[in-house]
Amino acid sequence: MKIITICARGGSQGVPGKNIRPLLGKPLIAWTIEQAIACPGIDGVYVSTDCEAIAEVARQYGARVPFIRPASMATNDAPKIPVIRHLAEWVHANVGNVEMIVDLDPTSPLREVSDITDCMNMLNTSTDVVITAYESDKNPYFNMVEISEDGYAKLSKPPISEVFGRQSAPKVYSMNGSVYVWHRTTIEKGLWGGSAALHVMPRERSIDIDSPIDLKLVELLMREKIETGLI
Repeated sequence: MKIITICARGGSQGVPGKNIRPLLGKPLIAWTIEQAIACPGIDGVYVSTDCEAIAEVARQYGARVPFIRPASMATNDAPKIPVIRHLAEWVHANVGNVEMIVDLDPTSPLREVSDITDCMNMLNTSTDVVITAYESDKNPYFNMVEISEDGYAKLSKPPISEVFGRQSAPKVYSMNGSVYVWHRTTIEKGLWGGSAALHVMPRERSIDIDSPIDLKLVELLMREKIETGLI
């Protein structure tokens, strides 16, 4: 089986209640659930949440919510991968053999179904995980600094030879948290314990809603997509 997991915690510090906050007439999480359901080759869409209100919305839009997530896995500092594994293992034990896990973040609704399928197609026998990112507008070889032990600023990643502009620096990418794909047998390696393949997305599809300004930007971009018939 190939399943999609969506992890949606009830608590949010940046944007309270963001996972079911209205976005152009739908709860935020609904956009991701609809993308997941529209994705070919997927055998089930499952939501892990600690919030009954989120669970009700998720079911309304066609996702399965087999349980309410334990409180110990829903704190502000709880890591996400154990939550994904917890849900996937339940599906594996109670529904059928899970081979591929595709995780979608509900706060990244600007992705397209093609981003999901492209990531799925990139997962193969020599790849443990597929992640998504966009080409960063800041570059540690050129204009990102950190404070050294002596209290002075220095480049985060000094280049071998001098770089005179960002365009001539080695390309770097910012993860956008939009799509993750694992084999069920490799999720225990996390992101960096094995071989990771990268699907590059454009900046306009890479906004993760973490603050009120992010929500406004996403609403503006999604309204443009609707008006131009892209949604």
